[in-house]
Amino acid sequence: MKPFTVLTGIVAPLEALNVDTDQIIPKQFLKRTERTGYEDFLFYDWRFREDGSLNPEFEMNAERYQGASILLTKDNFGCGSSREHAPWALENYGFRCILAPSYADIFFNNSFNNGILPIVLPGDVIEQLFREVRAQEGYQLTIDLPNQQIVKPDDSKIPFDVHPFKKECLINGWDQIGLTLRHEDKIAAFEKAHE
Repeated sequence: MKPFTVLTGIVAPLEALNVDTDQIIPKQFLKRTERTGYEDFLFYDWRFREDGSLNPEFEMNAERYQGASILLTKDNFGCGSSREHAPWALENYGFRCILAPSYADIFFNNSFNNGILPIVLPGDVIEQLFREVRAQEGYQLTIDLPNQQIVKPDDSKIPFDVHPFKKECLINGWDQIGLTLRHEDKIAAFEKAHE
């Protein structure tokens, strides 16, 4: 997993409540077990028309949001089934951070385990960010995980909370396997002693 320390990126708005994991990545794309190659299927039913062309009415498809690495969205993001493919698709597309007032619990934890920082912000702060993103093309934020703050273009700062252990894992790029491999020498010694 790629470490996450400080990220500066374009913000893409997704103004939708209760976005479930089937909307993030529809079920027909879950037949593979690899963690890569899902970027083309992210928000598939919204991003594309039936003929496969981009849907110009889906706001994230606008040229100004291409290359975005921060997703701005609404309450209860990631609800529905617990498919880990949802954070895989978001990360494959290029998102490393999500800003929302709330998340579904399983999705929230899966995000951390896959290198994405889901930040919880008050609803009024989210609404203000939606206004600013739409008012300024190329709107960027800097997400400073070590200092737990978001730096806006005017240099004002928004503090955020994050669980200390999840923060440490993201900063060091430790997924579940990485955490285990930190003890590789002890594991090897145990196996050798129990041959």
